[in-house]
Amino acid sequence: MRDEQQSERGTSRETGPRKVFVAPSVLSADFGSLADAVRLVERSGGDFVHLDVMDGCFVPQITFGQKAVTDLRPVSSLPFDTHLMICRPELAIDEFCDAGANHITVHWEAATHMHRILTSIRQKGCRPGIAIIPSTPAEAIIEVLPLVDIVLVMTVNPGFGGQELIPRCLRKVETLDRMRRAGGYQFLIEVDGGINRTTLQSALNAGADIIVAGSAFFSAPDHSEEVAFLRGKW
Repeated sequence: MRDEQQSERGTSRETGPRKVFVAPSVLSADFGSLADAVRLVERSGGDFVHLDVMDGCFVPQITFGQKAVTDLRPVSSLPFDTHLMICRPELAIDEFCDAGANHITVHWEAATHMHRILTSIRQKGCRPGIAIIPSTPAEAIIEVLPLVDIVLVMTVNPGFGGQELIPRCLRKVETLDRMRRAGGYQFLIEVDGGINRTTLQSALNAGADIIVAGSAFFSAPDHSEEVAFLRGKW
């Protein structure tokens, strides 16, 4: 997909301006006003609404389930980037697709038959993604890279917002960028965890295409300005 390693902000690994997507995560929003948070993401120019689904099993926290996705779906026309941090994700695919998720990303560490799960997501009309936690090497998912539209690299240990980025995780972004160029794959690389004005440049330089931002977005004094900054437009 890419011809040379990204080294400078604003240039493409092919030609022309680099496209960076911003996916604000409502994990950092007021859960009493989730609909308002989703509207804010769209009004501020976000590309995706990032929905972190946690079950208290795969991660310690519990957030929300498919009912929340169903209720939020009429609020925005933006794609719902649904990140399933749950055990046995294969049991939830149909319900989240039917609820209105556009992208469904499942964790490599949460299931055994990943080929089957990713195939089922696409068969349901959603875009499949695979996520890895900080302790999982990028090479572990090489066999499923042809099946996914998104590879999500967790740059913090999942389960809590507001953590600091683990710099070593960005090496996996670089590895995945090389792997997709070598294989001619079209997946986008998403980074989630500790992305802010201090760490953004390192993530973009490593090859990230989608920036997930929770605290950085919702705590910003100007949300539209923050989205523009996270796209690398400064």
